Amino acid sequence: MREVRVIADDGSQLGIIPTSEALRLAQEKGLDLVEVAAAADPPVCRIMDYGKFKYQQQKKQQEARKKQTVIQVKEIKVRPKTDEHDYQTKLRHIRKFLEEGDRCKVAVFFRGREVVHKDRGARILERIVVDLGELVKVEQEPRFEGRIMNMMLAPSVKKKV
Repeated sequence: MREVRVIADDGSQLGIIPTSEALRLAQEKGLDLVEVAAAADPPVCRIMDYGKFKYQQQKKQQEARKKQTVIQVKEIKVRPKTDEHDYQTKLRHIRKFLEEGDRCKVAVFFRGREVVHKDRGARILERIVVDLGELVKVEQEPRFEGRIMNMMLAPSVKKKV
């Protein structure tokens, strides 16, 4: 007959007793016998209301999910020939994303022979960083991949709750 270490529903130790005796004790109290540490020698079992335990565990997970914040990565696309007004509009969007606590990926797209003028794309990205100033932290320096120059920006201050 196999023996188990039993913990009562109030948290006190009942000691090492046979499994059948532990089951009988649990049934007398109208509770379940739950194995909590199978690897221990002897295995550890607890007398508890398993349904209530699962419910409380589920509620804790829900609370944890409620408290976590999901940081999204927003993307803004710019061209080397982007005009001043369009630039200011895109800059406002980037500022709004960063103030909301999201990260922002700024991509400069080059078409056709524009790819020869990589310096124009780099200037646009530098200008964005300068115009945003203290609000932004460069997470990834401008990097060229194919016909796209990418830069990742993150808010320098935490999101205001």
